[in-house]
Amino acid sequence: MSEFKNVTVIKKANIFFDGQVTSRSIFFADGSKKTLGVMQPGEYEFSTDCVEDMEILSGELKWQLRGENEWKNVMCGETFNVPAHSTFIMKTAVVTDYCCAFGK
Repeated sequence: MSEFKNVTVIKKANIFFDGQVTSRSIFFADGSKKTLGVMQPGEYEFSTDCVEDMEILSGELKWQLRGENEWKNVMCGETFNVPAHSTFIMKTAVVTDYCCAFGK
């Protein structure tokens, strides 16, 4: 899906890591939430309370759950799933555009 219709967008950006990762929150009529964001090259650690489905819209990255040894590659057009109540690390060598869907 290349666009969302009938949504509420929060104007204020979510800014992480001194502006290296930014996103905007989007809310749907059913109460679900997504963010659209951009990551500059770097390595970033996030924690989540809910399931997250990360779709890579452009660029690419590697990711792993904290404590794992193996990095998983994710390319443009692919999605990866982060389990609830976990910490995960992403690293990218290129500017990466993403959409994150939050589960309950």
